[in-house]
Amino acid sequence: MSGAEFVPLSLPPMLIGIFAAIACALPGNFLVLRRQALIGDAISHVVLPGIVVAFLLTGMVATWPMMLGAAGAAVLAVALIEAIRRLGRIEPGAAMGVVFTSMFAGGVLLLEQSDTSSVHLDVEHALYGNLESLIWLDAEGWASLLDPAALAGLPPELFRMAVTLAGVALFIALFWRALKISTFDEGFARTIGIRTGALGLALVIVAAVAAVAAFDAVGSIIVIAMFICPPAAARLMTDRLERQIGWSVLFATLSAVIGYVLAGYGPLWLGAQDAVSAAGMIATVAGLILALAARLAPRRQRSGAPAG
Repeated sequence: MSGAEFVPLSLPPMLIGIFAAIACALPGNFLVLRRQALIGDAISHVVLPGIVVAFLLTGMVATWPMMLGAAGAAVLAVALIEAIRRLGRIEPGAAMGVVFTSMFAGGVLLLEQSDTSSVHLDVEHALYGNLESLIWLDAEGWASLLDPAALAGLPPELFRMAVTLAGVALFIALFWRALKISTFDEGFARTIGIRTGALGLALVIVAAVAAVAAFDAVGSIIVIAMFICPPAAARLMTDRLERQIGWSVLFATLSAVIGYVLAGYGPLWLGAQDAVSAAGMIATVAGLILALAARLAPRRQRSGAPAG
C-alpha cells in the first residue's frame, strides 16, 4: 500500500486504536493488581444506557453530553447496587451482576427501539465501534502530515483519544507513588496519610473516562479487552511495576497494529473477499498475546511475589 492510500485510509484508525488501547491499558494495570480487573467490563455495561439517553435528550453525538450521560449512569448504578444489596440482603457481587447486566440490556433495548443508526449509534457500533470508517479524507499522502489545511480534516476521534491518553498518563504520573503504595499495601498507605478510598475512586473515574472516550470510536469489545489483556500479559513478564507498565503499553500497541492489519488483509491472504471487524480482531490479538504470555513468559516460571 502506498503512502497515498495508507495515510488517509489506515493511519488515522490505526492511531485511534493505539491511543484507545493504551488509554485503557494504563489504568488497567492497577485494576488488575488490585483484583478489580472486571471493573472495565462493568464500566462498559453501565455507560451504554447513559450514552444512549444523552443522545436521545440532546440529539447529537458529542463528547460532553456522552460523558455526562455516562457519569449519570454510573451514579444510578451505584445507587441501584446499594438499594438491591440492602433491600435484598444479598452480597455486593450479586447486586453488581444484576445491575450491570440489566443496565446493559436496557441500553441495547434503547438502541434497538430508537432511531440512532444515522449517527452510528446502534448495537453494532456500540459493540464493535466504527474504527474502519474513521478515515482522513483530506489527506493525499505523507506530505499531508505537515499541511495545516489537511490536518484540520483529521477525524475528531483522533484528537479526543490523544487528549484522553494524555490525561490518563498525567494522572498516573502525578499520583504514581500513592497509586503504587496503595496498590500493594493499602494499610501502610493509610498510615502515611494517603486517602486510599478517594484514590481508588479517582482511579475508577479515570478508567471510566478512558472507556467513554473510546466507546464511540472502538466500541466496548476493545475497551473490555484492553483493560485486562495487556496488563495481565505484562504482569506475567515482570515483577516490577515500572516494567509492567512498559510491557502493557507495548502489548496494547501490538494488539492494535497487528489486529488492524489482520482484520483488513488476513481474510484476503486466506482467499476470502471481505474484511472482518477491526475491533474484534484487535481484541482477539490481545487475547492471543495473553495466552502466549501465560504459556511462555518468564514470570510463569517464578514464584508469585508481588510486583513492586
